[in-house]
Amino acid sequence: MNTAAQPKIIVFSTPTCPHCNAAKRYFREKKFRFRDIDVSRDHKAAMDMQRRTGQSGVPVILINNRPIVGFDKPKINRLLGIK
Repeated sequence: MNTAAQPKIIVFSTPTCPHCNAAKRYFREKKFRFRDIDVSRDHKAAMDMQRRTGQSGVPVILINNRPIVGFDKPKINRLLGIK
């Protein structure tokens, strides 16, 4: 993959969240790098996630600063430009 095409992906998650783990597995399968932030350990990040999106549940995924709430594969694919 061309590194210039690599979007900035942040996944706000918790270790026990099955949808979070599915989202992270999906990004790995598609060869996208992402930053995983465990909001169960990082209270400041949890507050930042809530401030940005109004959501307290996980996963919240940011792709180039555009929020996706939950593991919404069609929306993820649209923002990543993949099928």
